[in-house]
Amino acid sequence: MKNNILKYSFTVGFLFFLIACSVKKDKFINRNFHAVTTEYNILYNGNIALDAGKADLVVTYKDNFWAILPVERMPIQEEDMMPGEAKNPNFERAEEKAVKAIQKHSMNIKGKEKNPQMDEAYLLLGKARYYDNRFLPSLEAFNYILYKYPTSDKIYQAKVWREKVNIRLENEETAIKNLKKLLEDEKIEGQDLADANAMLTEAYMNTESNDSAIATIKVAKENTSNKEQKARYSFILGQLYESLEYGDSAYVAFQEVIDMNRKSPRRYVIQAHARQAAQFDYKNGDTLLFTEKFNKLIEDRENRPFLDVLYHEMGLFYDKQEIDSTAKKWYNKSLRASSQDRYLMASNYRNIGEMYFKSAEYKVAGQYYDSTLIQMDSRTREYRKIKKKRDNLEDVIKYETIAHENDSILSIVAMGESERKNYFEEYIKKIKAEDELKAKMAAEKAELEAIKQENQSISAAKNLNSGNLPPSFLPPNGQEEQSTFYFYNPVTVAYGKKDFQSKWGNRKLKENWKLSEAKNNSSNPNENDEDENAVTTNDSLDEIVNKPEYDVSFYLSKIPTRKSNIDSLARDRNFAYYQLGIIYKEKFKEYELATNRLEQLLKNNPEERLILPAKYNLYKIYEIINPNKAQSYKDQIISEYPESRYAQILKNPSLNVDDDDSRPEVVFNKLYKKYTENQLREVFVEVQDRIEQYLGEESLPKFEMLKANVVGRLKGVEEYKKALNYVSLTYPNTDEGKEAEDLLQNHIPKLEALDFVTNESDSWKLVFPKKVDEIESAKKLIEKIDKYLKSRRNDDLKSSVDIYTMDEDFIVIHGFITEEVAKATLSVLQEYKDYKIKDKVYTISSQDYKIIQVKKKFQEWIK
Repeated sequence: MKNNILKYSFTVGFLFFLIACSVKKDKFINRNFHAVTTEYNILYNGNIALDAGKADLVVTYKDNFWAILPVERMPIQEEDMMPGEAKNPNFERAEEKAVKAIQKHSMNIKGKEKNPQMDEAYLLLGKARYYDNRFLPSLEAFNYILYKYPTSDKIYQAKVWREKVNIRLENEETAIKNLKKLLEDEKIEGQDLADANAMLTEAYMNTESNDSAIATIKVAKENTSNKEQKARYSFILGQLYESLEYGDSAYVAFQEVIDMNRKSPRRYVIQAHARQAAQFDYKNGDTLLFTEKFNKLIEDRENRPFLDVLYHEMGLFYDKQEIDSTAKKWYNKSLRASSQDRYLMASNYRNIGEMYFKSAEYKVAGQYYDSTLIQMDSRTREYRKIKKKRDNLEDVIKYETIAHENDSILSIVAMGESERKNYFEEYIKKIKAEDELKAKMAAEKAELEAIKQENQSISAAKNLNSGNLPPSFLPPNGQEEQSTFYFYNPVTVAYGKKDFQSKWGNRKLKENWKLSEAKNNSSNPNENDEDENAVTTNDSLDEIVNKPEYDVSFYLSKIPTRKSNIDSLARDRNFAYYQLGIIYKEKFKEYELATNRLEQLLKNNPEERLILPAKYNLYKIYEIINPNKAQSYKDQIISEYPESRYAQILKNPSLNVDDDDSRPEVVFNKLYKKYTENQLREVFVEVQDRIEQYLGEESLPKFEMLKANVVGRLKGVEEYKKALNYVSLTYPNTDEGKEAEDLLQNHIPKLEALDFVTNESDSWKLVFPKKVDEIESAKKLIEKIDKYLKSRRNDDLKSSVDIYTMDEDFIVIHGFITEEVAKATLSVLQEYKDYKIKDKVYTISSQDYKIIQVKKKFQEWIK
C-alpha cells in the first residue's frame, strides 16, 4: 500500500513539475517557480561571481596616488594587457548566469514579462558586460530594463549604470544631464543616491570641472554605506581641494581618512599622511613633530607594506632641509623597500640625481637620471624634460672633466720642485693605504670562504667516514678531490703572502726575521739555496708591492714641460669653462653655476676671443639675479669694446631683434646661400670670423657644420673627417652633431674606400690646372675653349671652372666618350691656329676625377 502511495505521489509531483516548468503559462505556480529558481539558483551564483570579480579588481588594481584617483576602478583594456595576462573569468561567469536566467526563465507572455526576477537578470547582464569592457552591449541591457521594467525597484540602479556606460563611452555631457535629472527625484536615497553623485563626480573630473566635483563627492561620501568607498571618496575630496589649492580644506579631508583608522584600507591612510606631509611648511613648521610622527608610522608593523612611501616622505623632508646626506639615506631605503610604485621609484632616483647635480657630481647624476627615465612613462612631459636634461648632461660631464683634469695638471705645473714632491708623496701614501685595505679585505674574504669550505668538507667527512682523518687535511693527489685546507688552496696562500708582504716587506726565512729587513746579498750561501723558492715568491710579489705608482718619479715624468703643451691645456680648460657657463645658463637655468664658471674663466687669463662673450653672458645673467653687477659688466663692455656687436646691442637693445646684420640666423642663411652658389673660398674665410663672433650662441653648431662642409670641398676627405669629428664631439646633442656622427659612420667610410681605377671608363675629361692668381691666363684659356665648343656645336661637350683647393682651380672640358676622342680634341686645341693652347693639360677619366676632388690627390694621380 505504501509503495503505491509513493508511486502515485512521485507521478503527481513529476506532472506538477512539468506544469510549473512551462514559461508559456501565466499561472501563479509557474510565475513563482521560475522566480524562485532564478533568484536563488542562477542569479545567486551569478552575483557571487560578480562580487568575486569586483573583489579581485580591488586587489589587483594599482591606484596612481600621484594623480586624482578615479571614482571607480576598472579592469584594463584587452589591448593594454601584458603578455600572459587574461580577462577576469568571474565576469564571464556572471554574464553566463545572467544569459542562462533570461533564456530559461523569461516568461514573456503577450508582450509582458511575468517573471519578476528578469529585471535583476538584465541588471546582472549589464554589470558583467560593463566590467568586461564591453560597453555598448552593456548599454543595451540597461536600456532594456528602463524600457521594459519602468516600475522595477532596480530602476534607479539601472539609470546610474547607464550613465556609467555613457561616461566610459566619453559621453560626459549626456551623463551629467541625465544624472542631474535623476537627482531631482526626491525618492532616490541611500546607496543609489551615493552612486549617482559618485558618477556625477567622475563626469565632472573628466571635464575638468573640479569645483563642481567637490559638491557631488561630498554627497556621495555621506550617503555611501560602504566603508572602503567612504575612505576613497574622502581621499578624492582631499585631492580635489589640492587641485584648487585649498590647502586647509585638503588637510581636513585627508585627516578624515586618517581618523577612520582601521575602517579605511591602510593604503588610503598612509597616502593621506603623505599628502598632508606635502603641505608641511619646511621653513617654519614644527620639524620635531613631523619626524616623530613619521618615525612612529615607520615603527608600526602594520605599515610595513608601505615603507617605500614613508621612507620617501622622510627623504623629501631632509631634502627640503638641504641635509643631503640624510635625504639620500632615506631615498635609498625607499628604493630598497621593493616598491611597486614606479613613479615613486622614479622620484627617488630623480631627487638623488638632483642632489648630485647641485654638488657638481655630474657623472653620478647622469646615472641616477638614467634610472629615473627607466621607471617613467615616456609619454609624459616630465619624462621629456628629464630626458632633455640628461642629454644636455653629456656636454656638462665632458667639459667638467676637462676643466677639472686640466686645472689639476696646471696647478701641479705651477708648483715648485719640492712642493710637487711633497704633493705626490702624500698622494702615494693615500693610494698605498687604499690598496692595503683592499688587499686585506680580499685576504679576509678568501680566508673566510676557505674556512667555510673546510668546515663543510669536515662535516661531510664525519658523516661518511666517522673516526678517520677528514679528507680536507690530506695532501691533494690525483685520486682525491682538491683539498680546501688553507695551505692547499693556492688562492688563499697568494692572498696571505700579499698581506704579509704589505705588512713586513721582503723578509727571509731566518731567526729574528722581524728585527731586520732582508738584504739582497746574504752572507750565508746555504740560506740562499735553501730559501730559493721563497726568494722567487718574493720577487713575484715585489711586482705587486713595488708598483710604479708608488714612486714619485713616475708622476714627475708625466708633468708636461713644453710651453706649447701647457698652453694647449690652458686653452682647453678655458674653453671648457666657457662652454659650461653657457650650458648652465641656456639649458639648465642654473645661474649661480653659470656665473661661477664664467667668472673663473675670466680669472684664468683666457684668450681674447672668450673675454667679450663671457662678459656679455655674465651681464645677461646678472640682469636676472643681480642688477648692480649687470650694470658693471655693461659698462666694461661698452668702454673696453665700443665697436663690438655686443656693445652695439647694449647701446641699442633693438638691434638684438631688428638688425638683420646682428642676427646669427640671418647671417647663416646668407652664408649658406653663398655656399650653394659655390663661393667656397669666400664662405671659408667668413665662416671662421662668424664662429669667433657667435661663440656661445645656440646657432653656433650650424656655422661649425657649414665650416666642415666647406673644408671637405676645399681640403678633401681626411680634413672633412676631422671637422665632422669635432662637430660630433663638441655638439653631440644637437641636430648638427647627430648629422655629423651619421656621416662619420655611414658616408665617410664609402669615400675613404674610393680608389683610382685602371679599367676603361665611359666618360673622360680634359683638365687644365690653374692657380687662383693666374687670372689673365685662365681668362684667355676659357675664351679659347668656349670658342671651340661654340664652333663645334656639340651639346655633349661642356666646360666648367671647378674649385680644387684654396689656391688652385681646374678648367675642365666634360663629355668625351673615350680617351682617344679626348686626345683628338686636345690635339686640335693645341695645333689649330685659332686656339694654339699651350697650357698644361691632363686627360682624366670621370671616376678618377671624382677621386681627385674627394681626396685631393691630384699629385698622386700624376705620379
